Amino acid sequence: MRFLHLAIALAFAFGGTAVAAVTTPPTIVTPDKLTWQPATGPMAGAEIAVLSGDPSKPGPYTVRYRIPDGVKLGPHFHADVENVTVLDGTLLVGLGDTMDPTKMIALPAGSFVSVPAGLHHYAMTKGVTVIQIHGMGPATMTML
Repeated sequence: MRFLHLAIALAFAFGGTAVAAVTTPPTIVTPDKLTWQPATGPMAGAEIAVLSGDPSKPGPYTVRYRIPDGVKLGPHFHADVENVTVLDGTLLVGLGDTMDPTKMIALPAGSFVSVPAGLHHYAMTKGVTVIQIHGMGPATMTML
């Protein structure tokens, strides 16, 4: 019983120290505070808002893309895992080196997909689609 009390005391002691050591404030972004910019490269025509981090630099990042209806993003891959949440609209995705609309899976708002590094895939939007991507930078996209 004495060991249990010591373990609980140590857990509180170290837990309290860890919480007290945090000096970085949280990142809070409300929808009205998003700063949309024109996207470049393969995502030209879409808009991007950086929520946290910097996707062009090493480290964690989170971005949102607002993509017009009917945009097709041909076969490509990423150097790191790409984590995508569909916030609005529908994102259609498929796997492989050739875009085949008959093999695409529709991901409506609320869907999530985690694409492993190096996996060849392609995408298309149905309606104006907003996606949120998070990962470890630098973010890359290599078109096939």
